[in-house]
Amino acid sequence: MATTEKRLEVLKTYKIYIGGQFPRTESGRYYIATNKKGENLANVCLCSRKDFRDAVVAARSAFGGWSSRAAFNRGQILYRIAEMLEGRKAQFIDELIKQDSTRVQAENEVNLCIDRLIYYSGWCDKFQQLFSTVNPVASSHFNFSVPEPTGVVAAIAPQNDSLLGLVSLIAPIIAGGNTCIVLASNTKPLCAVTFAEVLNSSDLPGGVVNILTGKVSELVPWFADHMDVNATVYCEADEATQKMIKEKSALNVKRVLLYDKTKWTDASGQSPYFIMDLQEIKTTWHPIENIGGAKAGY
Repeated sequence: MATTEKRLEVLKTYKIYIGGQFPRTESGRYYIATNKKGENLANVCLCSRKDFRDAVVAARSAFGGWSSRAAFNRGQILYRIAEMLEGRKAQFIDELIKQDSTRVQAENEVNLCIDRLIYYSGWCDKFQQLFSTVNPVASSHFNFSVPEPTGVVAAIAPQNDSLLGLVSLIAPIIAGGNTCIVLASNTKPLCAVTFAEVLNSSDLPGGVVNILTGKVSELVPWFADHMDVNATVYCEADEATQKMIKEKSALNVKRVLLYDKTKWTDASGQSPYFIMDLQEIKTTWHPIENIGGAKAGY
């Protein structure tokens, strides 16, 4: 029987990604993402402080295993993420177009994301060689300085960027052995949650990357003052928010990184120095015996 009634589209619910799982926000709150045409795109979780705290627990639990993995294996996993993203290009391009990109812009963005993941996969087992040193000392010792991961990183992705900014933040963080909680764009969240699906189907252990959606104004204070977070990354030029992040991060001497002037679309958007931004330098002293050979010690 023919009908003239217009079918009501069932919008996809984009859930959050914590500890390798896709829970709904604990409060049950959500918002409807729209584009410039006013079209409803999806139901998106509106995260709370409790969701962030759960993500920090997951990231901290995953840190020991991830940071102790062989650097070459981390590179393999980043390369696998790139492979998975390549296989789902069409979906990401479609979501970017829904969020106001042209087809050419969408294709270029997805291709650049894949290339960026491969770029950082290659650096995983090389940056320590480049940035480690043997230091001259005036005693009978070898003295080595090597980079080690900072720990749990809380990052707020660029809010006018759906995918590239998110990938450009996550890749160097995890390439260096850190784990992270990332707040996706509030206005363009679709690709972030779909990227979480890519991470989940790759070899990345649960908890290494946790992706939340919601309001920056509501969540940024918790990102900055949580005592089990070691570094905070912020990508917007809002001076008041930058000041607040610096003040709250000082409570446990978090490292604060501001990438408000970074252009993710060009060559300056990728560098081993982004990995080093979230590394600590550990120096080891090794005594040398006066008569040949060496004995173990620090």
